[in-house]
Amino acid sequence: MTDLRIRPALHDDLDAVLAFWKTAAEGTSISDDRNGVERLVARDPEALILAMEVPPRERSRAWGRDGELVGTVIAGFDGWRCHLYRLAVHPERRRQGIASALLAAAEERFVRLGGRRVDAMVLVRNETAHHAWGAAGYRPQEHWRRWVKPLTD
Repeated sequence: MTDLRIRPALHDDLDAVLAFWKTAAEGTSISDDRNGVERLVARDPEALILAMEVPPRERSRAWGRDGELVGTVIAGFDGWRCHLYRLAVHPERRRQGIASALLAAAEERFVRLGGRRVDAMVLVRNETAHHAWGAAGYRPQEHWRRWVKPLTD
């Protein structure tokens, strides 16, 4: 059995997070680069939440050892609305409660900040994610459509 630790990302984690998203996240974003993630963490150090899996033999060794990155979520709050992005779990670790633990941490953060409702960015084609979000109590709002405009090329 492993120990799951949920914590905010640190600057030293960012390269590992970007590599992890290439394996575990569905789709890509214009902000999926070092500069984008650095800006996120600099602006809101608690927004990028990581799930770290620590094997039992490592728990007893060195205090502070985190183990392997197995999940992420971005819990963004702009002072008015709560937004979830990049909920991703390593493909070999899915259906083990990692996404639920990440969502619980994100929702607790939002409550502390005074949030009243949360939305999530979920790709239409990602049917697997639809089931996971539904199981977590989220529902699509069909009467809304996302409109986007890139600010850079």
